[in-house]
Amino acid sequence: MAAPEKRVEKRVEQLDRVVIRFAGDSGDGMQLTGDRFTSETAQLGNDISTLPNFPAEIRAPAGTLPGVSSFQVHFADYDILTPGDAPDVLVAMNPAALKANVADLPAGADIIVNTDEFTRRNLTKVGYAVSPLEDGSLDGFAVHPVALTSLTVGALAESGVSKKDGERAKNMFALGLLSWMYSRPYESTLRFLERKFAKRPDLVAANKEAFRAGWNYGETTEAFSVRYEIKPAKMPAGTYRNITGNQALALGLVAAAVRSKLPLFLGAYPITPASDILHELSKHKRFGVTTMQAEDEIAAIGAALGASYGGALGVTTTSGPGVALKGETISLAIALELPLVIVDVQRAGPSTGMPTKTEQADLNMALFGRHGEAPLAVLAPKSPSDCFHAALEAARIALTYRTPVILLSDNYVANGSEPWLLPSVDELPDLRVSFAASPNTPDGRFLPYLRDPETMARPWAVPGTPGLEHRIGGLEKADKTGDISYDPANHEFMVRTRQARIDAIPVPELDVEDPSEGARVLVLGWGSTYGPIGAACRALRQRGLTIAQAHLRHLSPLPANLGEVLAGYDKVVIPEMNLGQLAAVIRSRYLVDAVSFNQVSGLPFTAATLESMLEDVVKNG
Repeated sequence: MAAPEKRVEKRVEQLDRVVIRFAGDSGDGMQLTGDRFTSETAQLGNDISTLPNFPAEIRAPAGTLPGVSSFQVHFADYDILTPGDAPDVLVAMNPAALKANVADLPAGADIIVNTDEFTRRNLTKVGYAVSPLEDGSLDGFAVHPVALTSLTVGALAESGVSKKDGERAKNMFALGLLSWMYSRPYESTLRFLERKFAKRPDLVAANKEAFRAGWNYGETTEAFSVRYEIKPAKMPAGTYRNITGNQALALGLVAAAVRSKLPLFLGAYPITPASDILHELSKHKRFGVTTMQAEDEIAAIGAALGASYGGALGVTTTSGPGVALKGETISLAIALELPLVIVDVQRAGPSTGMPTKTEQADLNMALFGRHGEAPLAVLAPKSPSDCFHAALEAARIALTYRTPVILLSDNYVANGSEPWLLPSVDELPDLRVSFAASPNTPDGRFLPYLRDPETMARPWAVPGTPGLEHRIGGLEKADKTGDISYDPANHEFMVRTRQARIDAIPVPELDVEDPSEGARVLVLGWGSTYGPIGAACRALRQRGLTIAQAHLRHLSPLPANLGEVLAGYDKVVIPEMNLGQLAAVIRSRYLVDAVSFNQVSGLPFTAATLESMLEDVVKNG
């Protein structure tokens, strides 16, 4: 479809970066609006990072602060690491959205407000005695009052849709306006609307018309005299797609199944924020993927472990509360020494906590949260696109070393998005495994715990293979034979062997980023703190300060050179979205007096917060 004709020539300014936050009631479609803006931006080749933020309730009371949903997108013509600390532009669909977000805005930021919603009733709901549009409290910002609702309803007056459906399309009007302001393409959004409302042709037409009306409003109104352009980022050549962490993790599991030539079985119980992995994997049956939505968390992991016993790549996905319930079966998988991938998309706890907010507080549970001495491998992705490679690595370790692996994602990386460079299939690791096919002793017996001298892994014998009958279960196994054993010496031997098997897993050495090669302060992170730490270190270096950064992907076992790296610095700082769980491990294992910097607000660190803290450490020790 041809672009709307330009009616007024307007000035165009070049920018290198912009942070936009769409905010409104949880029924205003802010996640959809932000996602569509992000998709259009990705097509232009900008680097992108996003931060969705929404209530846990399905529908909080309309117009209230608990019901505010927002979506922040940071896009630039250079490599970026975070969704941005503060929005340059806030689109506020009602007073609650304004009040919940205005404190985050820097002076001079643009605020586009839907004036139709600034009624006395809505103002009172959020504690405004006087409208902030009239009391001078927004004088430090560039406020653009736009009657989004009535303009949308007016544009759709002859469309035949109800007034209610017309009002619902106001997010498309806002999307059209912002797409015009920042010179975004829009053809794929129109195609998306055709798919989304395919069963309702009237809604297809209405939403497309609302989008065009928003675009045309930007073209014709005198309220917006400037539009902006952000050039594509210089990125390595290749094919990219915009991807969320949960999508990338699901595709990484599919790739692992294909590269191992094993069927993939997912046993899962829906839980925020992990459910999207189940949804994504259910689309890929053609790659030998079977998904089962179980009746509870325990059944889900039981089915996944049963699939591994039967010769599949068994996976279960959950969040913190579900990992707690799965603990006994994880211990069973450790005793059986079978491959199993447990994905924990962390959220704020304890208990059900804040289901849609982020935290890194499950590290202790991943490392130690089982009865008995029950070691396993633990690793964590650092960004949305890295979830693909982390899933492959988790599967590689599980299959090669016959162990459960906990993959610690979190809400920040799971729902955030960024460009992902599609890898060449030929470059992906070969994960093929050899099942036991015949007895493994000279006298024709099969010993299910006779270990590979290189990996210490036991044979993987698929049930029903002639001559390979063996006992399974949770009772202690006798060395080599797998028979039930209560012998004290055997128990000690098996406990130490299981630990040694995990300790011996080779993981890449820890890389240190220190351009000056003379930094005395090292910032050590893990998981989703990678972006904020990187942005803070980058800012400090640009100001002439020296600082080193290292990031852990493998948390069990830890890299072999970690102790040597830590010993090379006067100060080690560990920022975490918990109360110091990695710091406690580092202190106890390496006797390093690490500086722990913690935040448990349900939100990721801002780069500015870390920059300020790290500057003080670098300057004052």
